This record gives sequence, C-alpha cells and structure tokens, in this order.
Amino acid sequence: MPQTLLIADLHLISDESEKTNLFIKFCQEQATQANQLFILGDLFNTWLGDDLSIDAYSSVISVLKMLSKTTEIFITGGNRDFLLGDEFVKQTGCVLLKTPYLLETEYKDYVLIHGDELCTDDTNYQKLKSILQHPVTKFIFLHLPTQTRLKLSGQLRNKSIEAQQYKTREIMDVSQATTDKLMQKYPNADLIHGHTHRQNIHIGGQYTRFVLGDWDTDKGNAIVIDKQLSHLEIR
Repeated sequence: MPQTLLIADLHLISDESEKTNLFIKFCQEQATQANQLFILGDLFNTWLGDDLSIDAYSSVISVLKMLSKTTEIFITGGNRDFLLGDEFVKQTGCVLLKTPYLLETEYKDYVLIHGDELCTDDTNYQKLKSILQHPVTKFIFLHLPTQTRLKLSGQLRNKSIEAQQYKTREIMDVSQATTDKLMQKYPNADLIHGHTHRQNIHIGGQYTRFVLGDWDTDKGNAIVIDKQLSHLEIR
C-alpha cells in the first residue's frame, strides 16, 4: 500500500470543472489508500483569500475534509495560492507547510518545495514575488474590497501571461546553481518539486531531482513513495 502521495500544480479554476472532478475522484480513490498526501503548491489557480475563495470551492473543501479523517494532508501555497490561510486549514483538516520541508522516510529523505524558489534566473519574477508575498502586501490585499481584489488578480495574471511570451524556456526553469546550493544543506536527500510543469527525473552526482507535472482535465500525475519512489498516472 502506498505510504505517501505527492501532487502539485492542479490549478483548479472552478468547483464544477472536469479537472476538479478528477481531483475529487483521486481523493476518494487513490488518496484514501495513502497515509500521507502532500500538495506542493498551486492546487488552486487563484486564491483571493479564505473569506472569498473557500465558498467558490465548496466541493474541494468537503472532499479534503473527508480525506483528512483517514489520510494526513500537507499543503504548501504556490505562486498562485500563497494566500491560503487559517480558515482553509480549519475547514479542510490540512496542515499548511513551510518549505523547504524535509520528508524523512525509512529508506530515503526528500526535500519538498513548490519549485519557483529555484527559478532565480527569472529575476523579474523573483522581484515581483518578493513584493506580492511580503506580509505587508498580503495584509493590505486581504483587506481590500472584493471587486478590487478580483480586478487586481486579473490584471496580474494577464501581465504574467504577457511576460512569459518574451521569456526563454531556460529562464523559466530552475537554476542549477541555486538548486545545488539548496541541496548542499541536505547532503543525503533527494529533491521533489513542481511549478515548472516539466515532469521529469534528473539524476545528478549528489542527488536526484524529481519534478511533478501539472494536471489536465482528463489526467493527472503523482509521485508515490513506499519502499521506493515511483510515478502514478491519474485518470
């Protein structure tokens, strides 16, 4: 029986979408067989604050709450849903993780992060992230009127899409130097992350980097950790 499942980058946009239904099915079937589920960021495409977004995803909240009764669920905010807060935790039974997080198993240790922390060659993105995710900025945003939050979120998303058109594939991927620097702190561990949507396994001399892919409407992917690590296709 799988002991631990890891997923990332579902980017759920609606409580009634096919992708949401796929996630609910995953929670009711595969995830119930695991002791732990780690969601490494961007479960939601947009999270405007618990006060606004929880009601927009009532079915997701309900299935997480049900799953948490049998499976420990750990979640970290991504670059899209970094505003997940205490009320989300209360209503879902999830544990909100700070990263990097060291997952220790009987056979191997793994460093878990969302992944955008490693994309340091994209300096414009990192500057914007430092502003948006600053505690003062988050406090101000969460106290703005609903329509203002919706408008600002849409504007930022449009600018992000436009900016990506002028960035190279290499710039938007992780920096090898930054990744190596991180993993020097964890000499006996491997790394698991998402964010880049480039599902792959990168075997290095000192560690292996496992990259989770994003989800489509009809299929998803997960990493399974039991006695060894393997990939699981979700349909």
